[in-house]
Amino acid sequence: MRLVVQRVKYASVTIDGIVKGKINHGLLLLVGIGSEDTRQIIDKYVEKVIKLRIFGDENNKINLSVKDVEGEILAISQFTLYADCKKGNRPSFLEAAGTDKAKELYEYFLEVCRDKLGKVEAGEFGADMKVELLNDGPFTIILDEKIL
Repeated sequence: MRLVVQRVKYASVTIDGIVKGKINHGLLLLVGIGSEDTRQIIDKYVEKVIKLRIFGDENNKINLSVKDVEGEILAISQFTLYADCKKGNRPSFLEAAGTDKAKELYEYFLEVCRDKLGKVEAGEFGADMKVELLNDGPFTIILDEKIL
């Protein structure tokens, strides 16, 4: 699994001109599912995201989690996080999970996030989406198998 975690003031996702998901203060997550991923791996990533202390406290120290600040999450599926650009100029996506597996695990990811946090918005798996955000900081973290 690969996640790009961005602390945002707001974020939204639009599909065919219609806003599908919208959040205020919280995290925008770009979610890539790999061919080797399992529900157990998803559980680990959700725990990490929910507990990441990347929000400022009353002393402006980076000490609070999205849960602590009652933040929201917007999660967007993005298989392109598995782009392999080592050979040639056209990325290969062989390490990304196949469509059925990726969709099932992405939906499981959303379910677990909602169970633990509540306010979780999402894009639409496989859709052409337009994502708008105001990055706060900017504060962006990449989580992948090397980190967890």
